[in-house]
Amino acid sequence: MNVLLIGSGGREHALAWKIVQSPMLTRLVAAPGNPGIAELCECRDIKANDVPALVALAKEIAADLVVVGPEIALEAGIADALAKEGIPCFGASQSAARLETSKAFTKDFCARHGLPTAAYGVFETAQAADAFLDTLTAPFVIKADGLAAGKGVVIAQSRAEADAAVLDMLGGRFGTAGARVVIEEFMVGEEVSLFALCDGQSAVLFGQAQDHKRAYDGDLGPNTGGMGTYSPAPVLTDALLEQAFDELIAPTVRGMAAEGNPYVGVLYAGLMLTDTGPKLVEYNARFGDPECQVLMLRLADDILPWLQATATGTLSRLSGPTFRDEAAVCVVMAAEGYPDAPVSGAVIRGAASDFGGEAVVFHAGTTRDADGNLRASGGRVLNVCALGATLHEARDLAYAAVGAIDLPGGFHRSDIGWRAL
Repeated sequence: MNVLLIGSGGREHALAWKIVQSPMLTRLVAAPGNPGIAELCECRDIKANDVPALVALAKEIAADLVVVGPEIALEAGIADALAKEGIPCFGASQSAARLETSKAFTKDFCARHGLPTAAYGVFETAQAADAFLDTLTAPFVIKADGLAAGKGVVIAQSRAEADAAVLDMLGGRFGTAGARVVIEEFMVGEEVSLFALCDGQSAVLFGQAQDHKRAYDGDLGPNTGGMGTYSPAPVLTDALLEQAFDELIAPTVRGMAAEGNPYVGVLYAGLMLTDTGPKLVEYNARFGDPECQVLMLRLADDILPWLQATATGTLSRLSGPTFRDEAAVCVVMAAEGYPDAPVSGAVIRGAASDFGGEAVVFHAGTTRDADGNLRASGGRVLNVCALGATLHEARDLAYAAVGAIDLPGGFHRSDIGWRAL
């Protein structure tokens, strides 16, 4: 198979790392890719939301499958454009991707179909938002409606903080993504990440993990796109998995098809495990980042048959999937100033070392300069991952590798996996 992979982050590096292990693969091209991906396959300098150029590239390489990594490509309509050319795409249509690109759409969808989630309101003015906040008690959950790179959520501990967040978002901090705000009741419980592959009509669970969103140890500091993950998440029992599938995933696939927006791709459900069962925090229309990294380490199967079956509506022909019993851990090494004002340009040393064991470093925000030096170019720079017989072992291997890498001014959390341990 000839495969085009769209994206440039750690998620896409992990997908590329797994795809190139497939005996089905003939050629893999990534756009735009990154220095880590470039060690695995050819990269083309095309932005992930440049739909015409990406379609042209898919046709040029006679792609049998296009695998979409980031949500910005889905929002730009890449799956729709590929469908017009008859090219199978692992990724949701623009209308189906609204499950991620509009939190208001998702909350309204949940209301229409009776899916368990937090009480909410959608507002375009601070005055209307204030009236709704009067009906709630702290803490408050304030979300920008549109895409904000994982940073458009504020857990406000006081009314003053909630009011400030509303004004900040409606005032343009996230551009058009914050033109509307979604305000939700605060849910109590542990948050987990659940993944399912969907081919428009059917779905199959495809792994789970637990993320660490706050920037600093002890779940302190601002929300980020994710500072680390581990899989499996022991708190997500088989009974809870079945309940989440029956009450959220399956009804969502049926509901989207019934409304004329069949969902194709990976559906990422952020769940809150409350006293009354799993409730939806939010949907994402792509693999999580950095959750994808630990899933790829644990996936025992060849990934290409799963991606192809999802894109071509033939998931029911496969059985499984199979994940390894071992635990996987991912530690994010972030640039100084992340998430608000990350500093670029630091020279990274040691990322290509042989760390022994089953440790892998995925590039998330890196570039190479004219002299071949690896430099930080994004907020989350490296994803240092490891697989181990136990979570303790995986974590020790990952942190040993982190300790051997020099990222000047960078930082990382030292407590990834603390909930399970």
